[in-house]
Amino acid sequence: MKKSEIMAAKVMFLAGCCLLLILNGCASQTKYGAAKVNSSPEGAEVVDLRDDSHLGVTPVKVSFSGKADTAEYVTIQLRKPGYLDRITSFWINRRHASPLEAEDNAIDIKVQLEKE
Repeated sequence: MKKSEIMAAKVMFLAGCCLLLILNGCASQTKYGAAKVNSSPEGAEVVDLRDDSHLGVTPVKVSFSGKADTAEYVTIQLRKPGYLDRITSFWINRRHASPLEAEDNAIDIKVQLEKE
């Protein structure tokens, strides 16, 4: 094999590796979206119904991570002693580079709780 052929093969190999890294980075880039959940009255527990995880107590900002530029339909339940449980759903769009940036641009979710 000539020196020029070896050099051309190395260049092609490196170009292929770079292309794979770029494509892999685009496909797996994590982005964030967030919601600010408020209730009236405040102090309700917020639960993600997908996995029954505790997200906080209102008012609370919650960030959601995932594949860049995707949306997720989130269903939450608000619970407060003396009030009926309330379920609500909303879309979260993941387009922010960090959880903090997402929380600075969080969508407002307002839920009115009814007494038992």
